[in-house]
Amino acid sequence: MNYKWKVLILSIIILAFTASAFAQETVSPDDAAKVIGQQKTVCGVVASAHYATRSKGQPTFLNLNKPYPHQVFTVLIWGSDRGKFEKPPEALSGKDICVTGMIQSYRGGPEIIVKDPSQIKVK
Repeated sequence: MNYKWKVLILSIIILAFTASAFAQETVSPDDAAKVIGQQKTVCGVVASAHYATRSKGQPTFLNLNKPYPHQVFTVLIWGSDRGKFEKPPEALSGKDICVTGMIQSYRGGPEIIVKDPSQIKVK
């Protein structure tokens, strides 16, 4: 095998390992609490949605798989980021979505704070 082929094969191998290292792993809403502090994609059905207009920061809560107050995973969108969405985020109620971001813990439950609509994909 000549030098050019060896370099090409080595480059492909390095690219494949790099891509797999940075690939987003998908977890269920039920398993999200096990990966707090990690960048992941969480997929589930929006079981309830609420825009808290009278609360500080005007948050929107999208609760996956189980509605509030029994939610297992929450997507949080602050009021300052709502204008980035083409439709109000609560219009996602009942839809199967995947959300990507850093999984954090809030009052013992896992959540992702969404700052940009590109973090949410409708399945």
